[in-house]
Amino acid sequence: MSDLLRTPLFPLYQQYEGVRCIDFGGWELPVQFSGIQKEHEAVRERAGLFDVSHMGEFTVQGEQAEAFLQQMTTNDITALVPGQAQYTLMCYPDGGVVDDLLVYKLEEQHYMLVVNASNIDKDWAWLVEHLAPGVSMTNDSEQTALLALQGPLSVDILTKVTDIDVATIGPFRFVQNAKVCGVKLLLSRTGYTGEDGFELYVAADQAATVWNGLMHAGEAHGLVPAGLGARDTLRFEAKLPLYGQELSPTISPLEAGVGMFVKLNSGPFIGHDVLSQQKNDGPARKLVGIEVLERGIPRPHYLLYADGIQIGEVTTGTQSPTLKRNLGLALIDSKYAALGTPLEIEIRGKKLKAEVVKTPFHKRTRTPKTPTQGADQA
Repeated sequence: MSDLLRTPLFPLYQQYEGVRCIDFGGWELPVQFSGIQKEHEAVRERAGLFDVSHMGEFTVQGEQAEAFLQQMTTNDITALVPGQAQYTLMCYPDGGVVDDLLVYKLEEQHYMLVVNASNIDKDWAWLVEHLAPGVSMTNDSEQTALLALQGPLSVDILTKVTDIDVATIGPFRFVQNAKVCGVKLLLSRTGYTGEDGFELYVAADQAATVWNGLMHAGEAHGLVPAGLGARDTLRFEAKLPLYGQELSPTISPLEAGVGMFVKLNSGPFIGHDVLSQQKNDGPARKLVGIEVLERGIPRPHYLLYADGIQIGEVTTGTQSPTLKRNLGLALIDSKYAALGTPLEIEIRGKKLKAEVVKTPFHKRTRTPKTPTQGADQA
């Protein structure tokens, strides 16, 4: 796998005996360190530390930066204040998704975009193609490492290695130039696991210092390094979409169930007209949760049937590590999306009984918010 890209933290992987790396979109990344089930449970009950440095970071600034991003993304950029982040999407004119991403407002007319690793080149080209006068962009992906500390004990662990009162950072809020383990970085209360947690954007050459410092601080709290396998099962249980599965150029945000991040009243953006029509008419397909009622695990692209006809396919599926049930997310004909609708799923040539079930499959128990906190992700 010598031709694969590696993150700045790759040399540290070897200190973990159970680590297993795979090719993930051209990157050599750990699918697990000690076991997916163990890492999944640690994040749900205590904390896990992820290396997600393969993600891309772009800086967008200039006197027209806000107007440019308002045209390029589906959420309302004008609602952001400095120190606030936002989940959003970029769409094609036909409503399909270029990528889903986070936008951080660093200061007026100065933003950081965080994009999916497999889409870095495509996203950059798409933005450059539409670049407007008064806007400049830089691709900081190679110089930036990203660590994700996730789980209910993440506040306790971080508190040991920073002088910032991290408990008062609201969801989708961030602090620039925070000092963690003696290193200045951007500290954000965001994540992709369905649990409380933080993401740390740090200069690539200082990432190892932060990783080692967090692992040491978290030792007494049961912190474990976690890989891509647990990251996927955790986000799946929380019904957080993965680009290439729940989102794609042929799947719109409304079909994928993230229509709350499409602000049709905030002004025109690329794909606006098609998505407006889709909202008025109702999307023909809908992302739903399914459970296989017989012995069988749903996997991506397994076909689903109702009334004797094919109605869609699984986008993600597994045996839920938390619930021990064979669950999936599936994009199906909207006529069959009601809870409790009986379905059939084809697994290895056999059609097994399944049904539409409620999502998300897992919701964390939230602690009471402090007055400075708020649900800013919309």
